[in-house]
Amino acid sequence: MTAPMRQNLARRSALVDAAIEVLARDGARGLTFRAVDVEAGVPKGTASNYFASRDELLNQVGHRVYERLIPDEATAAQMVAGPPTRERTAELVRLVVKRVAAFRTGFLALLELRLEATRRPELRDVLTARVAEDVEENVTHHLASGLPGDADAVKMIYLAANWLVVERLTLPGVFSEEETARLIGGLVERVLPSDP
Repeated sequence: MTAPMRQNLARRSALVDAAIEVLARDGARGLTFRAVDVEAGVPKGTASNYFASRDELLNQVGHRVYERLIPDEATAAQMVAGPPTRERTAELVRLVVKRVAAFRTGFLALLELRLEATRRPELRDVLTARVAEDVEENVTHHLASGLPGDADAVKMIYLAANWLVVERLTLPGVFSEEETARLIGGLVERVLPSDP
């Protein structure tokens, strides 16, 4: 058996992006090489030439979702600007929730991957490392920017905000955008200490 060809990085990325769309739309059971080929608009057999197994494809999707969630430089700069207050923190959380929710298929694919990870140790390792890194970056940026609150407060906000995104993407009728924004403000007020 020959090793899969991997020389075209742009096509490989396009295939992983197509896998994100398939995973979000059809779930883990619908994620086949053929479905990825169709979604990417490439000849039959292309995905199997780039990925040795379905597990490898799932692991690559786990990495790619997080790559696509990393803010661009302008957004990152906007996130560190402003006064270190609770209100500013609430604005940042609202911005992050909005940005993550805007990548609907990525977040839904990530939910599918989390379920798959309960049965696939290698995928669990990939996601555990990526999520732990994401949490640590959130804590580090928050503390470095002088915003109020400690590491535990950041983690509590992180957990609550993630579930708000789940609600907005899976059951959008539960909380309106306005109520979501209000709840984020209330969360920050309750979790973070008062401004000096």
